[in-house]
Amino acid sequence: MKIAIGNDHAGYEAKVEVVKELEKQGYEVVDCGCYSKDRCDYPDLSVAVAEKVLSYEVDFGVLICSSGEGISMAANRVKGIRCGLAYNDEVAALIKQHNNANIISFGAKFMSVEDIVKRINIFKDSSFEGGRHEQRVAKIEKI
Repeated sequence: MKIAIGNDHAGYEAKVEVVKELEKQGYEVVDCGCYSKDRCDYPDLSVAVAEKVLSYEVDFGVLICSSGEGISMAANRVKGIRCGLAYNDEVAALIKQHNNANIISFGAKFMSVEDIVKRINIFKDSSFEGGRHEQRVAKIEKI
């Protein structure tokens, strides 16, 4: 499985540790930056990950900033992206099951690396349920 990951300066330290853990688990990780704690603009990293997802170069994307909100908002501006903030384990599953999310985001200030990795695995192991959710996702795609 191949994952694209992106972060801003506030998510850099968490990203480094998350990548190590994911690679230990056998994932191939495409690091879209940023590559230091120097200030950067999270919309740029959101787009970089979104492009990898939309081109099918990766199976899904992961974004990390301070809160997980801004980087998620930027990703969701890219047509075809459905990014959700996985603030707990149940939501990590639901954003895939109900919304067919293709990117998952996290707030490094509010989540441990262990929680982030656990929720990435929950997300990966979840499947879109289709059914009544298909119509809603189709409406999102038309926006």
